[in-house]
Amino acid sequence: MVNNILAMTTPPEGRIATLWHLAWNNDRVRCAIYQSANGMQLRLESEAGTLISAPFEMQPKMFARTRALRDSLKRKGWTDV
Repeated sequence: MVNNILAMTTPPEGRIATLWHLAWNNDRVRCAIYQSANGMQLRLESEAGTLISAPFEMQPKMFARTRALRDSLKRKGWTDV
């Protein structure tokens, strides 16, 4: 019998994807997906810190929400970086 416990890895912790960056005047925000021991999180971050954090699943409706947020910010004057 082979013991594969050592062969199993845990998911890496930290940012795994950045969906978009926006800027307005000297302010910048980033929408990113993070992996932790508790699962994935979607975060909207500025240079000052995390503005919004929510659980995230790789589902089309979650990506549609991030796209709607991005579109809303762009209508208010934010631009792609």
